[in-house]
Amino acid sequence: MSIKPIVLLPDSVLREKSAPIERFDDDLTRLAADMTETMYDAPGIGLAAIQIGIPRQMLVVDVSKDEDNKTPQVFINPEIVKNSDEMNVYEEGCLSIPEYYAEVERPAAITVNYLDLSGKAQTIEADGLMATCLQHEIDHLNGVLFIDYLSKLKRQMVIKKFTKLAKQNAAVL
Repeated sequence: MSIKPIVLLPDSVLREKSAPIERFDDDLTRLAADMTETMYDAPGIGLAAIQIGIPRQMLVVDVSKDEDNKTPQVFINPEIVKNSDEMNVYEEGCLSIPEYYAEVERPAAITVNYLDLSGKAQTIEADGLMATCLQHEIDHLNGVLFIDYLSKLKRQMVIKKFTKLAKQNAAVL
């Protein structure tokens, strides 16, 4: 297992649509382990493969609050098949947009079909933080960022700030 560098805004890779996964092998298992280690190191509660530069439909999530009993879950080719009418607002952040947080409104409960690491079809019904986290990460697989739910002005300010930081960091290198 190894910690991978996280792709940061404004990198255009974050806007790519991820391709479905078709091969279930040791490489995929290693990728899941690397993603999980990277997520915990960041630290975060979710990570999509595109966030480490791999445009494949895979994400890892762990919303457990107990450091001693981590419960990472791997979702391959996830698809939201049902949304509740009820909405929730959570303050979201993103490992690809470090130290920026904003309130985002999303469906309070969802149903997701996905494949596990062995390629077996699974379904999860999620609500609360898990529903928000899954929606956030599945958005990544479609090139959507949580800042896309903000007003145009706020979104432009965030993009401008991170573009400036990227230029400053590139100048230092």
